[in-house]
Amino acid sequence: MARTEVNRSGEMEIFVRIVEQGGFSAAARACRMTPSAVSKLVTRLETRLGNRLVNRSTRAFQLTPEGCAFYERATRILADIEDAERAAGAGEQPVGRIRLNTSASYATHILAAILPDFLERYPEITLDLVQTDMIVDLLAERTDVAVRAGPMRNSSLVARKLGETRMAVVASPAYLARFGTPETIEDLDRHSRLGFGYVRTVDGWPMLKDGETVVIPAVARLQASDGEALRRLALEGNGLARLASFTVREDIAQGHLVPVLENINPGDREAFHAIHIGQGGPLPSRVRALLDFLAARGRVS
Repeated sequence: MARTEVNRSGEMEIFVRIVEQGGFSAAARACRMTPSAVSKLVTRLETRLGNRLVNRSTRAFQLTPEGCAFYERATRILADIEDAERAAGAGEQPVGRIRLNTSASYATHILAAILPDFLERYPEITLDLVQTDMIVDLLAERTDVAVRAGPMRNSSLVARKLGETRMAVVASPAYLARFGTPETIEDLDRHSRLGFGYVRTVDGWPMLKDGETVVIPAVARLQASDGEALRRLALEGNGLARLASFTVREDIAQGHLVPVLENINPGDREAFHAIHIGQGGPLPSRVRALLDFLAARGRVS
């Protein structure tokens, strides 16, 4: 019996469209198909793969772990096909969508100034920017590149270092005029400290005591989910904040924030990396273009 021909790339394109449109009906409209035809295509795909890709037991559209993995691989394969066709036809100009996940601080103080040049250089690339300080699952969040601070722990990720930045404790002049300037570790107990609303790699404030670095527990009456929110809170006089120097450099230069406790600041530095999933083989040209651009223009110091 002759084997039925399977249009694998066509199935991948429709499945990717289902995920990006958030459901069968929306994908059917985008692909000019009926919802039942789209549903049957997914059922055939699941039968052939031997795994369920979409969880149909919930009202909301939800991928299974296998569906997430298939989506990630499918988008890369389709991007490689697009790259190959572009290279054979109109040259190797990168094309396609990039999902970039980064902190609000990096987006505000680094990316905002350089992205116009990137988009001008690569007019066929579309950038989807997602801001969060919390660590995300690149596969589950369908992320191509993430910019993250701190040491790398996950060996399945490939990282390109974007430099490192010194950490500093800062406060507004108005806050210091009202509550005084702290000079010792003990003084911190009498001050309002601003903190992050999630566990960080170093969950506290490193300080020097008798020549040794100790970590002061993170006791914060006011917390925020990202560094940029903490910066705004500090600017408005809500308390002391420990932030990356590159995010407050201009505020300090303009007198809006003042560094404190510099005499016991251990000078610890936080590294930044652009990371992506290590799948083996060459990267899609659009992702490689972004990584090269960040390494050249997106460094922190």
